[in-house]
Amino acid sequence: MTVLAAENITVVRGGKTILRDVSCQAHAGEFIAVVGPNGAGKSTLLKVMAGLLKPDAGRVMLDMDTLASLSTRQLAARRSYLPQNPLLEWPISVERLVALGLTPRLPATGGLPESYALAITRALEQCDLVEKRDQAATTLSGGEFTRAMLARAIVSSPQTLIMDEPITGLDPRHAMQSMTLLQSFARSGILVIASLHDLTLVARYASRVIVVVDGGVIGDADSLTEALVHRAFGVTCHLTGQRDSRALTLLSPSEK
Repeated sequence: MTVLAAENITVVRGGKTILRDVSCQAHAGEFIAVVGPNGAGKSTLLKVMAGLLKPDAGRVMLDMDTLASLSTRQLAARRSYLPQNPLLEWPISVERLVALGLTPRLPATGGLPESYALAITRALEQCDLVEKRDQAATTLSGGEFTRAMLARAIVSSPQTLIMDEPITGLDPRHAMQSMTLLQSFARSGILVIASLHDLTLVARYASRVIVVVDGGVIGDADSLTEALVHRAFGVTCHLTGQRDSRALTLLSPSEK
């Protein structure tokens, strides 16, 4: 069973403490939403937990291994990372973009093995991109490109998925489809960690919520609550419904 554990993580950049003594554990089968205001340290925490940023203090363990002890190829074979605001400048096809997610498992030389065609097609189907597979990825709309990058992240069926704002810019239908997909991965035993801003979707789909404010974890719960929203953002809200039908309404000061 996959366990990803951050132990007393501190990150300092330019004399400013971005993360301060952060510790948390994440387990296979969880869909963890990381929430918090802009500049709270969410992206930095995800980069550290993905092994892409070395902390100034503390360590991250993946099962029995420290991330620092794993080679880039070993780490890439065990987890996928989707950055915030990814960029692409080469006019490769959507299919080839998705195939880049298989790079850690591909042979050192030669073309794309035929055995991976099914995985690529499945990822395209899951992200509603089959009709775009031969289109240049640089010609996609913002939302389509977001879905293509999600397809690239999931194509290798990693043990761990770490994603920084994976549904930003998606229309409501595709945002819900993507969240349902991530929820299904977690239910199949994959560890899913994502920073998210849509609190209604967090309330509906996440199995756990970690709240980051000013570089520290101030809340860790099985579901989003009105109290957590207030602690994270300083606003009052009203949550209604149960799980997949939950809705969140932000209240103006006069409605408190």
